[in-house]
Amino acid sequence: MSFTEEGLKQHCETILKSRRIKNKIVILCEGERPPIDPNTILSPQLYRKMEEMPDANFYRACLPQWWTQYQPRFFNCGDRMDVLDTYSMLLALHQQAPTNSYLSPEKLFAIVDLDIQIYNISDYHFTDTETVFYDLYQHGKVNSKTAKQHRIWVTGLVHKESYFLIPELQTTFDKCSTPPMYNSSLLLLDRVYRDMAKQMEIDPDLKNFFETATRRIDYCSGLDCSGINCLQNSWEDCFDTAANETRKNELIFALLTIEKAKEFWKQVKPPSGWTGSIRAFKDQLLLEIGRFYSDKGDNPRYHIAFFLKTLYDSIGV
Repeated sequence: MSFTEEGLKQHCETILKSRRIKNKIVILCEGERPPIDPNTILSPQLYRKMEEMPDANFYRACLPQWWTQYQPRFFNCGDRMDVLDTYSMLLALHQQAPTNSYLSPEKLFAIVDLDIQIYNISDYHFTDTETVFYDLYQHGKVNSKTAKQHRIWVTGLVHKESYFLIPELQTTFDKCSTPPMYNSSLLLLDRVYRDMAKQMEIDPDLKNFFETATRRIDYCSGLDCSGINCLQNSWEDCFDTAANETRKNELIFALLTIEKAKEFWKQVKPPSGWTGSIRAFKDQLLLEIGRFYSDKGDNPRYHIAFFLKTLYDSIGV
């Protein structure tokens, strides 16, 4: 549920009053947040626990291992609209009463899902999420020449969950002491990609925003974007005949840019012998994925890691 106007203000004031953000980079992200109702008393202590929640915890795990001091503070803020509303109100409230705020406005950032639908951004030098995307990415990689001018980042893949399924992670999954399963079999990412491709023809968002989605992947040769069925068939044909891993990975990244990954990530589960909860298993797996990204900050192919390294280089500690 999105914030009410009063709930949003209460959420922002709690962040502003947290001493933990003093002189720190603050990163707003999507994800589960503390419930806000008239009977809820928000506190910095409650928000401190937010970094232990799955979404913020994942981003934190992606931090470079050498970044040990003055690490960013991550705050889950709900859905994409909530994150962007929080970003705008934090700046507005700080400007109104800077003496009541620990925020350093130049160190405030947000990252939201690209998603299929375009979302307008108010009071920002880019008008919407799609404009941010095209300035921030080129051919599936972060544009290092423009990255530093962005305070609001969108994911280069359609959802954050897409980053849990990139092909390089297969080795990570294979090495897990408790191997992840997908539809009752060991997790093999190629199988996930084929299932995702088959899903194209029944994806209502892809159907309704087909031109928007396919424009994002026009750099990927060999795909027939004249219709969903044509795109699905051509992707499968190109994937089956890919000459090398570079070509195969290009096709996978194109797929992850337009086909929603959340439902497929939900189908990743622990093996039958696991005695804990599915959530505990997923949290543990996300930390392994975060560790994979933590040393990839110099490579613009790994968007989230590059985002964090860019913040360190441009803002510092």
